[in-house]
Amino acid sequence: MKASSALFLPLLLSLSNAQVPHWGTCPEPPLQPNFVLKKFLGTWYEVAKLPAQYEKGRCIETNLTMNADGTIKVSSSEIRKGQLKTLEGTGIVEDINQPAKLGISFSFHKVAPYSPYWIISTDYDKSALVYSCTDILRVFHVDFAWILGRTRTLPADTINKAKDIFTKSNIDVTRMVASKQQGCDKEF
Repeated sequence: MKASSALFLPLLLSLSNAQVPHWGTCPEPPLQPNFVLKKFLGTWYEVAKLPAQYEKGRCIETNLTMNADGTIKVSSSEIRKGQLKTLEGTGIVEDINQPAKLGISFSFHKVAPYSPYWIISTDYDKSALVYSCTDILRVFHVDFAWILGRTRTLPADTINKAKDIFTKSNIDVTRMVASKQQGCDKEF
């Protein structure tokens, strides 16, 4: 047991700088019923999020389009240190019987696995709730959650209802913060 603790303690500490690990396995939240990927495609703006080590900028947005091979082109951007940074990846429907369970990979070498990108709720036109969680040895998990909008801001009531949905799905959003979406139209 000491050897395994010694091996996993550095992993846990490195993760804790990025995310707060939670004991136990990932929750299994209910997903958007009758999810229609085609209606979900397009541009989504990050309105609120659980803090993530890799999201340091402002004006974060993601555009989803279909590739000819049936995969999803994922184009994300943010403004960091006065520069527009973009990142492209690939998305897939992980399980055709659960079309709201998407997987996304930003690997340049196509060796990294797809990360969960689950659509918990969406009206397709205004807002969406997205969740991602990874089990670590079925002992603890690290998760991410986002409230997305078709516009850069959403009414407070919509955000509060979204947080309630996450909470009822056993997803801790007490650390959720508003995303910085001001000054996004300035030239670079």
